[in-house]
Amino acid sequence: MSTPPVTIYSLTTCGWSRKAKEYFKQRGIKAFVIEYDTAGPDLQRKINAEMQKEKADGFPFVRIGGRVIKGYDPATYDRLLRGA
Repeated sequence: MSTPPVTIYSLTTCGWSRKAKEYFKQRGIKAFVIEYDTAGPDLQRKINAEMQKEKADGFPFVRIGGRVIKGYDPATYDRLLRGA
C-alpha cells in the first residue's frame, strides 16, 4: 500500500511543528516540509490563503492526501496514513 502525499506547513521555532516532522521521519515517510517563517512573501501569502480556507490558525498545518489536520495529532495522522 502506498502512502498518500504528506505536506507539513511548519514554523522553524515551533515545538509542535518539530514533533510533527519527527513523527513522519520516524515512520520513514518523506513529508514535503514548508517552513513558513523562512518562505518568501509570495509563498507566505499562498500559505495564508490556504490556511484561511481551511480555518487553520496555527502550526503545524498538515495535509495527508486531500485531508487537512490542524496541529500535532498523531492519532489522526495514523488513521489517515492507513487510508481510513
